[in-house]
Amino acid sequence: MTAQGPIGIGYEGLDLPGLIDRLRLRGVTHVVDVRLNPISRKRGLSKTALREGLEAAGIDYSHLRSLGNPKANRDGFATVVGPEARSCRDAYRTLLETRPAQDALDQIRALNEHQRVALLCFEADEPHCHRELVLEALRSPSLALVG
Repeated sequence: MTAQGPIGIGYEGLDLPGLIDRLRLRGVTHVVDVRLNPISRKRGLSKTALREGLEAAGIDYSHLRSLGNPKANRDGFATVVGPEARSCRDAYRTLLETRPAQDALDQIRALNEHQRVALLCFEADEPHCHRELVLEALRSPSLALVG
């Protein structure tokens, strides 16, 4: 692994040039999109346009759908304490134990051996985003698979 592990970044409040500037400031060479559905109302931040814009800036792009947070599990991330917050985070941690998610985590670990990786989602405030749990999983030893 590179000296530094992957980082998280949210594009909330940014346009594509602003996102690229922020990525360059952090030395990012590969963006891993962890949105379930990589679409955005913001021009240039949906999957195809984002990939093209990043690649034009010399930054690689991957989308790992298996790390996306299901829509029904998102509301609980609005808070960081309380039963709803715990429940949604527990549900997402369970998702991270599945084979597809474990394979995606392994892909990120492999990318991070030679590149500076950033996990991308919308939410700017990382404690309110599932990518915080992805980063937590990447820092932890491999989880035992469910089922």
